[in-house]
Amino acid sequence: MKRRESLAPVRMQRVALVVPEQDRRRMLMEVARSALVELDLPYAPGNGAEELDKAAAAAVVSGPSAALVGWMPRHGIPALAAALAPLGAAVVPLPRPRWIQPPTMLGGGARPRVSRTLVDTYGTVPYEDLDPSRLAGIAYVLMFGMMFGDVGHGAILLAAGLLLRGGRIKKLAKLQRTWLFVSGAGLAAMAFGALYGEAFGPTGLVPVLWLEPLANPVPLLVAGLGVGAFLLAGAYAIGTINRVREGGWGYALYARSGVAGSLLFLAVGLLVWGLATGTGLLTAAAAVVALGALVFIFIGLFAEAGGGATAAFQAVIELVDTVIRLGSNLVSFARLAAFGLTHAALLMVVWNGTTALWAPDWRAAAAVLLFIAGNAVTFALEALVAGIQALRLEYYELFSRIFQSEGRPFRPWSPELTAAGAPGTDPAIVPSGIPAERQLP
Repeated sequence: MKRRESLAPVRMQRVALVVPEQDRRRMLMEVARSALVELDLPYAPGNGAEELDKAAAAAVVSGPSAALVGWMPRHGIPALAAALAPLGAAVVPLPRPRWIQPPTMLGGGARPRVSRTLVDTYGTVPYEDLDPSRLAGIAYVLMFGMMFGDVGHGAILLAAGLLLRGGRIKKLAKLQRTWLFVSGAGLAAMAFGALYGEAFGPTGLVPVLWLEPLANPVPLLVAGLGVGAFLLAGAYAIGTINRVREGGWGYALYARSGVAGSLLFLAVGLLVWGLATGTGLLTAAAAVVALGALVFIFIGLFAEAGGGATAAFQAVIELVDTVIRLGSNLVSFARLAAFGLTHAALLMVVWNGTTALWAPDWRAAAAVLLFIAGNAVTFALEALVAGIQALRLEYYELFSRIFQSEGRPFRPWSPELTAAGAPGTDPAIVPSGIPAERQLP
């Protein structure tokens, strides 16, 4: 699969499966083997031999022929057509009804990436939208690392990720596929730890490459807002592309997460730049861009509300809410700095306690114990907090701009026929009902 194609759901085709009436059951057995078609059935599909009979009974019969309708990946049509040809059956492409959203099938195999899980937990990617899972994974690791910046703690995460990759601990076998995600988070934490000069706290084991969090909280806060602005810009860019794919440029132009929303965000950036540098031209440009963006957003909200006086009032309220929400979403990224400061503060307390206890007698053992226990508690607490906060920023600040609706997952009709001992079934069907040589990539 080409890289650019992997950024969007697999292209689906509406099809009719046409077969001689007496061969309905045989055709359905072949369809079940292929696991390539999601059939439109008037009931919830089940398993076993009775499922073949129910699906066959649901077919539309006209003279000597019977037909079933459904969705399937376009790239699978030649293979299925070749498999059905000996039965006298055919796969007939149908036009896509405008009022029906095709199901979403994302590439990546039977074991999706952990970054895909981030998106799937939020909702199913709509068929027309881009799949932002790779970018979402990178953004999550970046935010986690900024809040969890410490070379020592990041190294522990990296070691844990490599341990998961090895798969030698059977109890952790189910988490093996998360190894790259955990390792990436560890590397990001180590990178920010090097910038902060933190290694199990302010121990002096690594030099400060950028700034000390507790000594320079304001620059760190500004940096957190800068990272947030960068991520929001990416979310607006992807959101604009999705709005164009969903409804064309006309729809994207007036959408709050499309062109109009992007222009409003750009106006905020120009305003901050102009005020920071004292450039009146930038400030004036920000005002013009903001006014235009607000007009387009108002028109979109007004049309969405149906027009009329009530719609105008509703549009005004939602317009004010849009402006307030944009500001609050940007400020929300200050937590990247806030929790980075918290992490550094806790480790400083541990280090100060360790150095205060240290002496060439029994207190040395107490100091070592305090250092180990303090780092363990801080590691557990901050890993949990940073993980949750990064997820919160991902969902509420970023995904809310990328997605406007939710899709529905592609569910191929592939009952476990052998489980019920269906007569004439092929033993090549694996327990999942999908032959290994025909599983989708």
